[in-house]
Amino acid sequence: MGQSNRIEFPGHDGGLLAARLDTPVFRPHAWALFAHCFSCSKDIYAAREITAALVEQRIGVLRFDFTGLGNSEGDFSNTNFTTNVQDLVAAAKWLEEAHGGPQLLIGHSLGGAAVIVAAHDIPQVKAVVTIGAPSDAAHVIKAIRTHVEQIEDEGEAEVQLAGRPFVLKRQFLEDVRGAKVTEAVGGLKRPLLVMHAPLDETVGIENATNLFVAARHPKSFISLDKADHLLTSPGNAQRAGKLIAVWAEPYVFDAGAAMPVQEAGVTRDVVVRETGRSKYENAVVIGDYVSIADEPIDVGGGGRGPDPYEYVAAGLGACTSMTLRMYADRKGWPLEHVAVSITHSKDYVDDCLHCEEGRKIDVFDRAITIEGNLNADQRARMMEIADKCPVHQTLETGGHVRTVETPTKST
Repeated sequence: MGQSNRIEFPGHDGGLLAARLDTPVFRPHAWALFAHCFSCSKDIYAAREITAALVEQRIGVLRFDFTGLGNSEGDFSNTNFTTNVQDLVAAAKWLEEAHGGPQLLIGHSLGGAAVIVAAHDIPQVKAVVTIGAPSDAAHVIKAIRTHVEQIEDEGEAEVQLAGRPFVLKRQFLEDVRGAKVTEAVGGLKRPLLVMHAPLDETVGIENATNLFVAARHPKSFISLDKADHLLTSPGNAQRAGKLIAVWAEPYVFDAGAAMPVQEAGVTRDVVVRETGRSKYENAVVIGDYVSIADEPIDVGGGGRGPDPYEYVAAGLGACTSMTLRMYADRKGWPLEHVAVSITHSKDYVDDCLHCEEGRKIDVFDRAITIEGNLNADQRARMMEIADKCPVHQTLETGGHVRTVETPTKST
């Protein structure tokens, strides 16, 4: 629900690292730096979905490919855990110079171990999150255990990781064996959130236990129940991103980025634009507020937000409630609470003066609940006032839509 721009910055050895900077529609509350899993990339499903969830909560995200992976320059065979940490520090330096971040470090799998170690060299970081992270960087050797002897004897070997060939050298084994992740987490001195799937078959749940026990308070653990290591099941990565945003709020949010108060009498434009995440999903931007519009899954949508008619119904319901509250306050009546339920359908209406015979029109059935010590006459008057709601009158009498094409840079 923002912008996603491709950028490049120099990594630990000066080679350019390919990255994406995902920015919310409005000024971010905080910036996060995301480290992907071993031999993965910034564009892996979990990274994309977690980033999208964070952006919805006004957290900007920088995610990048480590040296030699994805679209980044460099030779993967010359990299190791230490160079990954150095790449993270380089990414944090770029983000600090460009946007003043990161305030939040997030690492997935081996990337989680890397952010714990890198945090010691990124002073502006206020909180750290690990997802399915090993408590020992050498855990990654299990994925290449059949090649370890060859690597140690011959100095290198080609291994298959996630169906792709990579060359690993002896220095890689030596480096991960020497990494001190548990020691680093003990001296982290930042709030830590450990997220792990109990059924993770790649990095066992005992790793989460080791990290959590070694960390000092404040620390938190969230179980990603029924998820796999790469969070590939629908909804798991999005859920993880939302939980991260909620957890991080008291530690990293910038109060100065709060939305300004709406001025009375000011009409704000409503801007709707595609998010690019699914076929019909759109961001609805109203002043400084953002929400999602979508279509149901059964018609090809993602089902992640109200459909357009539900937004119309919401407008009618909100307008009705506000109109009744204004009227009761003006009269000094003891109105305690108003609730409005709207149901939209298409039907044949006999008393529609402007409808063609036999044609269905849109019908909004409205049920109003009025709580308070009002007498019968007052309640009857309140029901009459409900029909004075401006949105109600617009729907009843009809409006007029004027349409123009806005030129783009390419037209």
